Amino acid sequence: MNSKAFDWRKMRPAQNLHRLLYAIGLGPVVGKIILLLTTTGRKSGLSRVTPLQYELIDGKYCLGAARGKSADWVRNIEVNPKVQVRVKRLKFSGTAKVSTDVKEIADFLEIRLQRHPLMIGVMMEKIHHLSKRPTRSQLEELASEEALVIISKEENCE
Repeated sequence: MNSKAFDWRKMRPAQNLHRLLYAIGLGPVVGKIILLLTTTGRKSGLSRVTPLQYELIDGKYCLGAARGKSADWVRNIEVNPKVQVRVKRLKFSGTAKVSTDVKEIADFLEIRLQRHPLMIGVMMEKIHHLSKRPTRSQLEELASEEALVIISKEENCE
């Protein structure tokens, strides 16, 4: 079940592709499941753009971090929660909150499985070594290794 065994470097080509698709104006196509999150580097102070899958839940953008609090973008948010988001044609500033609450993360994973059963099911198999339809207790066990980032859009943003 441990996603730490997954080689996250394999994701770089897909991340570069998503950045490119946004850059050439195809954000509305990939933006159905991928947003671009800009954080401020905790050491460098430079802008860092990371393509991430998201779910819009109750007006907030929710991002799962399979690497938990060790993911660079999560560590950047812990130092500076002010972020920029680009999703479809929308760009806005927001404030991000990192949660490690197991129930909250398991709820998020259940929503992802309901909305995207094929894609998330494959991810459960390939990355987390679970069945495509994990039980609630398996999701909670998985959630204990992950983090959830919830982004609230700042007022008066377009």
